[in-house]
Amino acid sequence: MANELNSMKVAVLATDGVEQVELTEPVKALQAAGATVHVVSPKSRSLQSWNHFDKADTIPVDQTLDQADPAAYAALVLPGGVINPDQLRLEPKAIAFVRHFVEQKKPIAAICHGPWTLIDAGGVKGRRMTSWPSLQTDLRNAGAEWVDQEVVTDQGLVTSRKPDDIPAFSKKMIEEFREGRHAGRQAAE
Repeated sequence: MANELNSMKVAVLATDGVEQVELTEPVKALQAAGATVHVVSPKSRSLQSWNHFDKADTIPVDQTLDQADPAAYAALVLPGGVINPDQLRLEPKAIAFVRHFVEQKKPIAAICHGPWTLIDAGGVKGRRMTSWPSLQTDLRNAGAEWVDQEVVTDQGLVTSRKPDDIPAFSKKMIEEFREGRHAGRQAAE
């Protein structure tokens, strides 16, 4: 539906190694729903995306982490790819950016390996979620209830496993983003 998100500002946090379709397809869905979407990155010009093990397209960066104010965004998308979230976990500014959304109870959508950054930002304890299967132990060790499902929602947090899940992920992401902040959600401890 066009204008379902009524010009809502959404940040997509990514860096080199992002799985291309896990960034581009949710962005297309958000834009089709009327959202204004910015790719935010520690990089200043463009990201090198991947198609599993192969280099794919470069993706322009709209805002650097140094420029981006998380308070200006209503929601956050964390795409996967193994390299992307692994690098972001080492960036204190990236973790602080994600932590803002966790603490402010803003909706977050994370797919594949994207939930790794949520662990470091204190956003998984007590949450029901899914991810690429190799993250299940990390998520459980951080206090999440991990399940193997196409898409899982938990009070504003939307998670999915892989590129095949993108249609269901995008649909639930738009629903949760439209709902906005979830007052009943517990902030990170």
